[in-house]
Amino acid sequence: MESSLEVKPSSPLGFLTSNPIANAVSNAYQSFSDRRAKLGLTNPGDLDSISKEVQREVSLTNYMHSGLRADLTKAVSLSPLFQVSHQFAMGEHMKPYAFAALYGSNQVFLQGSMDNDGILSSRFNWRWSDRLVAKSQFQVGSPQDMTSIEHEYTGSDFTSSLKMLNASCLEGGPTGIYIFRHLQSVTQRLSLGVESVWQRTVLSQPPESATSYYARYKTDDWIATAQLHAAQGALNATYWRKLTDKVQAGVDMMLQVAPSQTMMGGLQKEGLTSVGVKYDFRVSTFRAQVDSGGRLGCLLERRVLPTVMMSFCADVDHATQNAKVGLGITIEAGNEELQEQQEAMGAQATPNIPF
Repeated sequence: MESSLEVKPSSPLGFLTSNPIANAVSNAYQSFSDRRAKLGLTNPGDLDSISKEVQREVSLTNYMHSGLRADLTKAVSLSPLFQVSHQFAMGEHMKPYAFAALYGSNQVFLQGSMDNDGILSSRFNWRWSDRLVAKSQFQVGSPQDMTSIEHEYTGSDFTSSLKMLNASCLEGGPTGIYIFRHLQSVTQRLSLGVESVWQRTVLSQPPESATSYYARYKTDDWIATAQLHAAQGALNATYWRKLTDKVQAGVDMMLQVAPSQTMMGGLQKEGLTSVGVKYDFRVSTFRAQVDSGGRLGCLLERRVLPTVMMSFCADVDHATQNAKVGLGITIEAGNEELQEQQEAMGAQATPNIPF
C-alpha cells in the first residue's frame, strides 16, 4: 500500500516535485551523493574524542590523584550490562565516598552516582536508531545544578550534534547555552570540524557567541590534531605516534593570547607543552609525562590478580617545589554465574551501548 503522504505527479501538489527546479536540485544532490560514496570515507568520530589518543591514552591528566583511593566494582550481569561500585578516597580534591550504578543495553544507557555530600549525578542515553542517539545529563544538590540534553547523529562520513545546557524559555525568551558541532571526513586521512556556541545567562543581557575550528590528520602510525578557539584566543595541537606494538608517545601543546592585566595593557601570551609516553607490559602499564613548566609525573598500573589492580602515581612540580603521591586499588567482584555467562557468550558481540 502506498503512503498517503506521497506526492504523486498527478495530484494538486505534484508540481512541487515535478517542476524543472525540483528535478535539477534532485539530480544535483544525487550526483553529489554518488561522488561522495565513491570516496570511501569513514566516520571520523565526534569532537570530544578528536585527540583521545593523546589526552585519554597517553596523558596523565585523567589518571593522577593524591592520597589513597579504593574502588570496589561488582558486575551483576554482562548482557545487559549492570554493575554497581563503591569508591573510597582520602586525599586532595577527592570525595570520601561515592556510590554509582550503571545499566547498559543496545538501546539504553543509565548511570547514576551520589557522593557523601548528597550530590546526585545521572546520565540517560536513548538510541532512537542506528544513527541517532539522545543523551541527557543531570546534576542536583550542588551549588550550581546542571541539565544537559544532546542529540547526536552519526552519518557514514560525519557526526553532528546539538547540545543544550540549562536551556529555558520561562523568562520570555531562550536562555542557557546552545552548542552545535559537526565533524566531517574530507579525505580518508583528513577530517575537519566546527563548533558554534550561543549563550545567554539572563534575558536582560545580550547573547554571546563563539566559533571554534578543528582538524585531524590520521595515518597508519601517527595522528595530528589542531583546535582553534578564536574567541578565547587559544590554540591547541596534539601529536600521537605509535612507536611499537607496546609503546605510544604523545605531545600536547597549548598556546593562548589574552589581554594583559597590567596597567600597560597589551596582549599576554601563555603556553604549555607536555610530552608523554605509555608502555604496555604483560600485566602492567606505565605512563610518564613532563611539561615545559617543570612538572614531572608518572603512573604505574599493575594487575596483581585477575580481579585486582594496583596503581601508584607520583607528581613533582619543580617550579613550586611541591610533590604529590597517590596509591589506589581496584577490585572487580563477580560470582560464578557471571563467569558462566561470560563463557557462554564466548565470541558473541557485546551490547552496543549508546555511551
